[in-house]
Amino acid sequence: MTSAPVICRRPVLAAPLADMHPVVARVLAARGITHADELDVALAELPRPRLADVEAAVARLAQARAAAEKILLVGDFDADGATSVALALRGLRALGYGAVEYLVPNRFDYGYGLTPELVELAAERQPDLIVTVDNGVSSHAGVAAAAARGIDTIVTDHHLPGADLPQAVAVVNPNREDCPFPCKELAGVGVVFYLLIALRAHLSEQGNLDPAPSIAGLLDLVALGTVADLVKLDRTNRILVEQGLRRIRAGQAAPGILALLGIARREPATVSAGDLGYAVAPRLNAAGRLADMTLGIETLLADTPEDAHAAATRLDELNTERRRIEGEMRAQADTELDRLRAPFEERTLPAGIVLHDERWHEGVIGILAGRVREAVHRPAVVFADAEEPGMLKGSARSVPGLHVRDVLARIAAAQPELLQRFGGHAMAAGLQLAADQLPVFRKAFIREVELVVGDGTPVHEVQTDGVLEDAELSLATAEALRLAGPWGPGFPEPVFDGEFDVRKAWTVGERHLKLKLVPVDGGAPVEAIAFNADAALHDDPGARVRLVYRLDVNEYRGRRSALLVIEHLERIGRDMKEQASG
Repeated sequence: MTSAPVICRRPVLAAPLADMHPVVARVLAARGITHADELDVALAELPRPRLADVEAAVARLAQARAAAEKILLVGDFDADGATSVALALRGLRALGYGAVEYLVPNRFDYGYGLTPELVELAAERQPDLIVTVDNGVSSHAGVAAAAARGIDTIVTDHHLPGADLPQAVAVVNPNREDCPFPCKELAGVGVVFYLLIALRAHLSEQGNLDPAPSIAGLLDLVALGTVADLVKLDRTNRILVEQGLRRIRAGQAAPGILALLGIARREPATVSAGDLGYAVAPRLNAAGRLADMTLGIETLLADTPEDAHAAATRLDELNTERRRIEGEMRAQADTELDRLRAPFEERTLPAGIVLHDERWHEGVIGILAGRVREAVHRPAVVFADAEEPGMLKGSARSVPGLHVRDVLARIAAAQPELLQRFGGHAMAAGLQLAADQLPVFRKAFIREVELVVGDGTPVHEVQTDGVLEDAELSLATAEALRLAGPWGPGFPEPVFDGEFDVRKAWTVGERHLKLKLVPVDGGAPVEAIAFNADAALHDDPGARVRLVYRLDVNEYRGRRSALLVIEHLERIGRDMKEQASG
């Protein structure tokens, strides 16, 4: 489904910093880093917890502690939600709260957020106070249902609020219009971290903590949730992630995180943000996608290596099943996209893609929407049948320049009866509608997308940091780039482009292609890997290829070496030297 991208090299926006590895200096200059102070990721550089309503939330939590009230945390069923619950529970217990429990909705039975139905279930536990984490800013009916039962609610969330806020005791959300907090990109787990910091300061000032516990010791959870939720890594989030990574590298992480890294064959002592995003987060998310996120939360709450390993093993099994289901769904989506474009060219595809198949699994449609978006470079909405007869649940993934939640908001404003519910971010959103309204939604979605991005053929652009010279294709460069992170959205991981001749190619695992390459201008051979790749090169040594790749560190049996992780591979001819010798 993919086409060759247009390779665009990032312009250098600032003067490269001195006294630094030259490749790292060049990469940072392309990201607008103008001063070494901008790279300071010390905890002291974090902004103070001045979020709207944080004082009201702290006061209510202090009251709950004094009265030994029962607190119920209500989470979400993704990795951000799971880490938020684990952080809140561990943090509150460390601050002297004895009666803290959690409840996470099963996506198939209750859907997202604090719904009235979930409040009914929560009430069976007789809480005095509900604290939502990574959800709640749109839960007007749920907050009202809790109030009707005499239960106060504190909302902590980072999703974009609507025109009105729920009538909770406090709504702590950096994306409120009246919130002065400078970082609007906090993940849900970041919001919880800041609430705990403010609560710790308040209790200390009141003389209720002696000694005051370290909330910073829980930053491994903050790092995992922040990376998993793909929020922009502005400076605040980079500090949170890097400080969490340092604790993991020092062996001070939750046993569950260490167990998940072990299952994924990642070394905690050299862990990177990429390891959290590509290896740990998918296994944690598998619980919420296929079963119940309770398993993921219990993994993060495990106190012994033995319990953590057992739980992580179950998560790994679920992730294997998720990958199998995803593979089937991707094949079915490919067939549908081929039907949409046949017998014409790709340019005839709609500006926005809306797909539905009654066979698709509700827990995997978000991943599939992302795969479709990547394949055709258009915003995509993928639907599965909901548990409720006659209803569909959808997951949307967008492209740069299109705020998909705003698109859904405009559709809802124009046709108030069309969407049963929706919410999300600029790049991802969820929604629900009646199955018989799918054609109406498809038409409305395509129209709104065309108004923003037009209806022409999209250009698939890949930005790179240029070419690495032979001497720069080294372990030293790879290690310097890894240490310069954390990398992620808004602070993109360095990728490079170049032309190479294939000396050897072989398959590893089931679908991965390992390559031995030589730069076309000559130089030492270097190893590369292309995940889920076309194996045709296996029988074609001597091919000349153009690559877009990341330079990473390969660790195998105690040996460390440079490795090119291929993101795009394009065959462009034959090795001229081989042709001449032939």
